Amino acid sequence: MTQNLLHQLRQICGDAHVLTHDDPATDLSPWEQDWRKRVRGRALAVVRPGNTQEVAAVVKACAAQHTPIVPQGGNTGLVVGGVPDGSGTQVVLSMTRMNAVRAVDPANLTITVEAGCVLQNLQAAAAQAGFLFPLSLGAEGSCTIGGNLGTNAGGTQVVRYGNTRELCLGLEVVTAQGQIWHGLTGLRKDNTGYDLRNLMIGSEGTLGIITAATMKLYPLPAAQLTAWAAVPSMEAAVQLLGLAHQRLGPGLTGFEVMNQFALSLVDKHFPQLRVPLWQETPWCVLLENSDSESETHARGQFEALLEAALEAGCVSDAVVAESLAQARGLWHIRESITLAQVEEGLNIKHDISIPVSLIPAFVAETDALLAREVPGVRMVDFGHLGDGNLHYNVQAPEGADGHAFLRDFEDQVNTLVFDQVKRFDGSISAEHGVGGLKVGKLPLYKDPTAMAMMRLVKQALDPHNLLNPHKVIA
Repeated sequence: MTQNLLHQLRQICGDAHVLTHDDPATDLSPWEQDWRKRVRGRALAVVRPGNTQEVAAVVKACAAQHTPIVPQGGNTGLVVGGVPDGSGTQVVLSMTRMNAVRAVDPANLTITVEAGCVLQNLQAAAAQAGFLFPLSLGAEGSCTIGGNLGTNAGGTQVVRYGNTRELCLGLEVVTAQGQIWHGLTGLRKDNTGYDLRNLMIGSEGTLGIITAATMKLYPLPAAQLTAWAAVPSMEAAVQLLGLAHQRLGPGLTGFEVMNQFALSLVDKHFPQLRVPLWQETPWCVLLENSDSESETHARGQFEALLEAALEAGCVSDAVVAESLAQARGLWHIRESITLAQVEEGLNIKHDISIPVSLIPAFVAETDALLAREVPGVRMVDFGHLGDGNLHYNVQAPEGADGHAFLRDFEDQVNTLVFDQVKRFDGSISAEHGVGGLKVGKLPLYKDPTAMAMMRLVKQALDPHNLLNPHKVIA
């Protein structure tokens, strides 16, 4: 039966695009191991279709043999959502060959791309056409728009433009039965029934396989300025955010917060980046102002904001980037926190969201609880304060064995943090998804009626549980 399926898949996609362990020269680890190298599965095969019709044919062939499919984009996910289990019975459906920009519609302010299009290439295509595609995140050089949609990725400009869901107008999707939903509309208004597009976005490949998408474009800003501010507390950072909304309005396109220890790791492992102000303050904030008028207007707005913040006491010092290179350097510091954590050793990551007004109390209480329960832990707190999303990471005590730390404390730390998130009306996953990493935790922290509804949707659209099984819904 297996050999018959592999023969069918080779007929559909070509021998070169069906990879198996039978060939000793083929290394499947890029598809079988998650980005954080925490899990290594074993695939029956890695299949790389070249168009939507091939995706549909692959799904039909797998469905006929009751063979599960794991859709995969750039494999940059952080919750073990895009790799196979260890059974050797699942087909990894890699979308990377489907990477074309199909169309740009300047009048409609849309761009239509295939699911395997790398985010950075989508940004470049938009810029070449004279527009902005605002989704921006650390993995943009390798993640794909299909994966971004599958996890409803966030990034650094959510405060202005929203998550990937808010940037999408239409989808092309292959169902669990191998049918093609032709939904690549560029319509901004369409009240003709259930919103299937939003149902697919964030479903992590468990309800359908996204093959293409029509995304929103925006005019390029006339100017984009970046500032770095030292703030005395998380309460002060929230106060600064309020002032930024008042003074900049929709021009506020980025608002990131970073604690002193997070920045100390960047300074330690990447000293060439020259982290500003970090030794003088417990928190730093990175702000971005995108202006539709001019750089002079944007700089005047920024200076007025920072002057008001200094007077209010919510900022103790600040610098405004004087060039595009300086601005990129500041953003590079922010994006290097994750890499610095890797250099420092193993850690426990959390991608959580809390109402912005409650974040200072959450951080103070939870930091204290962790310090009491796991003495010596080091907190790497950073993230998108503008939309209430924190990467609330727990680094092992200095000098500790990282593997032993994870083995002995990961479940205890996760339970403590997630219990606190629930107490503060938050979510245990803000932008990374649930995947296989949090699938067992989700029922403990999500409304039971919501879980029941999600199970009914999964049963209706994928009754044989063939699409990314045991992810999101156990």
